[in-house]
Amino acid sequence: MDIPEISVQELEALRQAQADIFILDVRNPDEFAVCNLGGYLIPFNDLPARLSELNPEQHIIVHCHAGGRSRRACEFLLKEGFKNVSNLRGGISAWATEIDPKMRKY
Repeated sequence: MDIPEISVQELEALRQAQADIFILDVRNPDEFAVCNLGGYLIPFNDLPARLSELNPEQHIIVHCHAGGRSRRACEFLLKEGFKNVSNLRGGISAWATEIDPKMRKY
Protein backbone atom coordinates (compact mmCIF):
# COMPACT_ATOMS: atom_id res chain seq x y z
CA MET A 1 0.00 0.00 0.00
CA ASP A 2 1.33 3.44 -0.94
CA ILE A 3 1.32 5.54 2.22
CA PRO A 4 1.53 9.33 1.90
CA GLU A 5 4.50 10.72 3.82
CA ILE A 6 5.60 14.17 4.90
CA SER A 7 8.99 15.31 6.06
CA VAL A 8 9.68 16.92 9.40
CA GLN A 9 10.35 20.18 7.53
CA GLU A 10 6.90 20.00 5.92
CA LEU A 11 5.31 19.35 9.31
CA GLU A 12 7.15 22.31 10.83
CA ALA A 13 5.90 24.53 8.00
CA LEU A 14 2.32 23.35 8.60
CA ARG A 15 2.67 24.05 12.33
CA GLN A 16 4.11 27.51 11.67
CA ALA A 17 1.21 28.25 9.30
CA GLN A 18 -1.22 27.04 11.98
CA ALA A 19 -2.72 24.63 9.45
CA ASP A 20 -5.69 22.52 10.45
CA ILE A 21 -3.81 19.31 11.17
CA PHE A 22 -4.13 16.63 13.81
CA ILE A 23 -0.89 15.09 15.07
CA LEU A 24 -1.39 11.51 16.18
CA ASP A 25 1.35 9.95 18.28
CA VAL A 26 1.20 6.14 18.22
CA ARG A 27 4.11 5.54 20.60
CA ASN A 28 3.72 4.16 24.10
CA PRO A 29 3.07 6.41 27.13
CA ASP A 30 6.64 5.93 28.43
CA GLU A 31 8.04 7.15 25.10
CA PHE A 32 5.60 10.08 25.05
CA ALA A 33 6.82 11.07 28.52
CA VAL A 34 10.43 11.35 27.27
CA CYS A 35 9.59 13.75 24.43
CA ASN A 36 6.60 14.63 22.30
CA LEU A 37 5.29 17.03 19.67
CA GLY A 38 2.19 17.94 21.65
CA GLY A 39 0.15 15.49 19.61
CA TYR A 40 -2.68 13.22 20.65
CA LEU A 41 -1.47 9.94 22.14
CA ILE A 42 -3.10 6.69 21.08
CA PRO A 43 -0.59 3.83 21.37
CA PHE A 44 -0.47 1.72 18.21
CA ASN A 45 -1.95 -1.36 19.89
CA ASP A 46 -4.90 0.71 21.20
CA LEU A 47 -5.75 2.28 17.86
CA PRO A 48 -8.49 -0.17 16.73
CA ALA A 49 -10.41 0.29 19.99
CA ARG A 50 -10.04 4.09 19.96
CA LEU A 51 -10.88 4.96 16.34
CA SER A 52 -13.94 6.92 17.47
CA GLU A 53 -11.58 9.52 18.99
CA LEU A 54 -10.39 10.51 15.52
CA ASN A 55 -12.11 12.61 12.86
CA PRO A 56 -11.91 10.81 9.50
CA GLU A 57 -12.32 14.16 7.69
CA GLN A 58 -9.31 15.84 9.32
CA HIS A 59 -5.74 15.76 8.01
CA ILE A 60 -4.04 13.35 10.40
CA ILE A 61 -0.26 13.23 10.58
CA VAL A 62 0.86 10.07 12.34
CA HIS A 63 4.24 9.64 14.00
CA CYS A 64 6.15 7.23 16.20
CA HIS A 65 9.82 6.94 17.09
CA ALA A 66 11.30 6.25 13.65
CA GLY A 67 8.37 5.69 11.27
CA GLY A 68 7.54 1.96 11.36
CA ARG A 69 4.58 1.89 13.73
CA SER A 70 3.19 5.09 12.28
CA ARG A 71 3.35 3.62 8.78
CA ARG A 72 1.36 0.59 9.95
CA ALA A 73 -1.07 2.94 11.72
CA CYS A 74 -1.55 4.90 8.48
CA GLU A 75 -2.24 1.67 6.58
CA PHE A 76 -4.84 0.72 9.19
CA LEU A 77 -6.51 4.15 9.12
CA LEU A 78 -6.69 4.17 5.33
CA LYS A 79 -8.27 0.70 5.35
CA GLU A 80 -10.80 2.02 7.87
CA GLY A 81 -11.88 4.77 5.48
CA PHE A 82 -9.76 7.71 6.62
CA LYS A 83 -8.88 9.79 3.55
CA ASN A 84 -6.23 12.33 4.56
CA VAL A 85 -3.53 10.48 6.51
CA SER A 86 0.23 11.08 6.31
CA ASN A 87 3.16 9.30 7.91
CA LEU A 88 5.88 11.50 9.41
CA ARG A 89 9.04 10.23 7.71
CA GLY A 90 11.68 9.40 10.32
CA GLY A 91 9.33 10.00 13.25
CA ILE A 92 10.20 12.00 16.33
CA SER A 93 13.79 10.85 15.97
CA ALA A 94 14.09 12.84 12.71
CA TRP A 95 12.28 15.77 14.34
CA ALA A 96 14.80 15.85 17.20
CA THR A 97 17.73 15.64 14.78
CA GLU A 98 16.57 18.04 12.07
CA ILE A 99 14.13 20.50 13.70
CA ASP A 100 14.65 20.57 17.46
CA PRO A 101 18.15 19.40 18.45
CA LYS A 102 17.43 20.35 22.07
CA MET A 103 14.67 17.74 22.25
CA ARG A 104 15.46 14.79 24.45
CA LYS A 105 16.29 11.65 22.43
CA TYR A 106 15.95 8.00 23.30
